[in-house]
Amino acid sequence: MHGAGGDPSGLVGARLQRVVASRHVLGDLVDAEPIDVWLIDDAGACTHITSGSDWCLIVEASALFEGYDMGTWGRVEVHERSDTPFAPHVGERVLSVEQVWAPMTGRVALVIAFESGPVCCESQAGELRLRT
Repeated sequence: MHGAGGDPSGLVGARLQRVVASRHVLGDLVDAEPIDVWLIDDAGACTHITSGSDWCLIVEASALFEGYDMGTWGRVEVHERSDTPFAPHVGERVLSVEQVWAPMTGRVALVIAFESGPVCCESQAGELRLRT
């Protein structure tokens, strides 16, 4: 189970400095939801959030990776993102994190509370979903 992953409680107290996300692009079509999100804090720590193949939510300390080409299946692009629910919280401190677990999967959601409100990261049917 990937769901056990890293302990996201280390985010508490950190100030969010940047949000980077990867998205699948096929021609002119860009997926609405990211594949991966990296939260980079004021100390330079990078927290990677993504959905695992076993439908769990992976949360781990991990460096950014570069986008890549998948030929006829499109490409994955990695960019700093102002269009995720995390963007309005850049510059804010993380107040708390709450994890949601499923018995057979492991971690399936993570709620990260900022000074101005929470962001929920969920694994739904093996895909990452972000919402406020």
